[in-house]
Amino acid sequence: MVATLTSTPPSFLPLWGKKLPTFNPTQCLGTGKEALEISSNGYIKTNTTGFPEKGISTRPGTSSTPRPPRPRRIILVRHGESEGNVDETVYTRVPDPKIDLTEKGKAEAEECGWRIREMIEKDGANDWKVYFYVSPYKRTLETLRHLGLAFERSRISGMREEPRIREQDFGNFQDREKMRLDKALRLRYGRFFYRFPNGESAADVYDRITGFRETLKADIDIGRFQPPGEQSPNVNLIIVSHGLALRVFLMRWYKWTVEQFEGLNNMGNGNLIVMQKGYGGRYSLSMHHNEEELREFGLTDEMLIDQEWQKIARIGELNYDCPMVNSFFPHFEDEGCIT
Repeated sequence: MVATLTSTPPSFLPLWGKKLPTFNPTQCLGTGKEALEISSNGYIKTNTTGFPEKGISTRPGTSSTPRPPRPRRIILVRHGESEGNVDETVYTRVPDPKIDLTEKGKAEAEECGWRIREMIEKDGANDWKVYFYVSPYKRTLETLRHLGLAFERSRISGMREEPRIREQDFGNFQDREKMRLDKALRLRYGRFFYRFPNGESAADVYDRITGFRETLKADIDIGRFQPPGEQSPNVNLIIVSHGLALRVFLMRWYKWTVEQFEGLNNMGNGNLIVMQKGYGGRYSLSMHHNEEELREFGLTDEMLIDQEWQKIARIGELNYDCPMVNSFFPHFEDEGCIT
C-alpha cells in the first residue's frame, strides 16, 4: 500500500485527552579558509580544529554563545517515479544507483518542489530559505534537480550529497525471479530484520541512518544551514531519499518500535511528509498532517498520541506517560494507567 500525504494546514488532532485502545551546508564558498572566515554563526571562527562540531557545547547553558534557531521544518521527499518502478527487469541490467527517472517522475519532482514552495510561502516570512540533503543515487539527484526548479539561487542556502540516506542495498545486479522469492521470504521473516543476500536489511539501514541523524543534529546545533551573517528561524531542510530509508529515518527520530515500523506504508513517488517545529520546539508530524493522512501512512493510536505530545513538548523533555510503556506491561492496568 502506498500512502498519499497531502499539504494540509496545521490542525489539532481530535485525539488529545482521549482514552484510546492499546496499541515517538554545503555553502557554495571558495576555499576552506574562505569558508571559515566568512562564517558568522558564532562557532567556526573561534574553533581552531576546523571541525565545527567540536566548537560548541551540546549542553544548554554551558556556552556563552546562543544556539542558532532550529529549522522550521524537516521535509522528507521520496524520489519521483523511476524506470525501476515501472519495469523491474531494469534492475537486472542497470546498477541500482544509476537508474533514471521516467518523464512522469521528473514532472512529479517538479510539482513537489512547487508544493513545498507554496507551503513555505504561507508562513508569510520574507527571509525563508531551503537546504537540501540528497541520496547519491541518480534518481534522487534527478529528483532534486527538477524539484529545485521551484527555487531561485537566493533561496537555496546549500546542499549536501549524503550516502547514508541511499536506498536499501538489495545486492548488485538483481535476478528478477530470485528477487521475487526473496521479497516473499521477507514477508514471512519480517520486513525489518530480513537481510537480502549480498545486500542489507532494514535493520542495517537503521544503523547508518542513526549516524546520519547524529550528523543532522550537530548541523542543526551549529547552524550549518544559516547563510553567513544570518540567524533566521525560517530555514527549511529538505531530505530527498528513498521510501524505506525515509521510513527508517522517522522510526529512528521518533523511536518507533519494530512492530510500528512494519505497519508503515510506503510514500508515493514524488510525495512528501513534513516534520514541523511545534510550540515547544520539537518536530511533530501532526503540525502539518491531519489524522486521516497519518493513519493512511500507518500511524497507530499510540503513535498519533505521541505526535500530539511532540506538538507541545519542549526540547529535552521526556514523555513520562508514554502510551507504549503503559500498554507494554499488562499489570499497569491494575494501577489505572491509560492504555
